[in-house]
Amino acid sequence: MRVALASLSADPDSRNEDFAAAAPGAAVLLDGAGVGSAETGCTHGVAWFSSTLGGLLLRSITVQPARRLADCLADSIGLVRALHENACDLTYRASPTSTVVAVRAGGGVLEYLVLGDSSLLLADKGGGADVVTDRRLDEVGKRLRGPVDALPTGSPEHSAALAEYRDALTGLRNRPGGFWIAGPDPRAAEHALTGSVSLEALASVTLLSDGATRLVDRFQLADWRQTLAVLDSSGPDELIRRVREVEAGDPDGRRWPRGKARDDATVLHWVLP
Repeated sequence: MRVALASLSADPDSRNEDFAAAAPGAAVLLDGAGVGSAETGCTHGVAWFSSTLGGLLLRSITVQPARRLADCLADSIGLVRALHENACDLTYRASPTSTVVAVRAGGGVLEYLVLGDSSLLLADKGGGADVVTDRRLDEVGKRLRGPVDALPTGSPEHSAALAEYRDALTGLRNRPGGFWIAGPDPRAAEHALTGSVSLEALASVTLLSDGATRLVDRFQLADWRQTLAVLDSSGPDELIRRVREVEAGDPDGRRWPRGKARDDATVLHWVLP
């Protein structure tokens, strides 16, 4: 199993709230939902939540190869809840959450699960590329983020609008008509996108947080095939470097409006034999 992994926090002085790891035949990536300075009700924090859930999920999908990925995720969410429900207020609206991408190879197929706006990029041996992304958060966001995108990123006015936007999103989290993400409730796992593809047809499998997909879905400076070309030739570090280069050229979000000038960025690139 040949895996290349790179992860970079949005700011050198802040904790990276992404998590990614691999085991023989399996991999996971989680992007913790940061809430800025807002109160979460959890004493541990978002980075703890995403890394703890990610570690438990990787263990579950490897030691229980016959169990559905969604069931493994539900079990893992329940275990994380048990670890801190006595010390933290998990009924709080802004309690820590995380996107989830999980893959597992076995029996000639690759099973996958995607929950939240991280992405799974599947490259076939014929040179094609398919991406699996849960767009429900994006669809909700488009209805709400107009005031945020109209203001310079990082300005006091932008920060105030962003706080209102995040509060509105929290009210739509894990409910019909909103979006689904891993949090305190194991039932969110049943709303993940799941499927399987033949391993024989695949050349590589790549898990990406939304901070790493910006060249394609935010800046529109590359497509998925070009992204794969970078990953295959230079690896995940180079992809993240290119994202950071573009972000640095538009620090106020004038050309590409966005909630964060920079975001945690993580890429796990698994090349299949």
